[in-house]
Amino acid sequence: MNTLLKYIIEELKNIQNGKIWIGSSYTSKLNSIDNSLVFKRPIKDMHSIAEIISHLTLWRNEALLKIKTGTGSKTDDCEENWLTNSKLQEKGWDTIKTEYDNTLTELITLLKEKDDSFLKKEYYDTDFKGNYEYSFLLNGMLHHDIYHLGQLGLIIKYLKQ
Repeated sequence: MNTLLKYIIEELKNIQNGKIWIGSSYTSKLNSIDNSLVFKRPIKDMHSIAEIISHLTLWRNEALLKIKTGTGSKTDDCEENWLTNSKLQEKGWDTIKTEYDNTLTELITLLKEKDDSFLKKEYYDTDFKGNYEYSFLLNGMLHHDIYHLGQLGLIIKYLKQ
């Protein structure tokens, strides 16, 4: 029975491009802005859209590594956690967005291969320095995505003023 994993997969998909109770999905938010704005910080200490998407991609890649190997490699303090806009501009928005989309596709594909018993298995979390169940990781990914979706909403609101 894969009831819980199916639920998590559907939540990941809905947050990305479905109809969610909290309002807009990532797709609707990102489609609402001109790509020329993705590297702009609306306020000096507020992240840009590209910085948020790159940050989300890093942590999805980290989740993929944890699922595949049982351990992670990144912490909040790593440089890749918040790449600068200048580094991201070198990479280009199309590449940043494609990498982001690909990590979600890969995560969903990987989770479809598992059953609910996987959620009780443990991995080593380099950031939290301990063993945690995969349910902790996947619920954390959902919370993380929703948190930054709200942040994107604020960034976009400021950029459109």
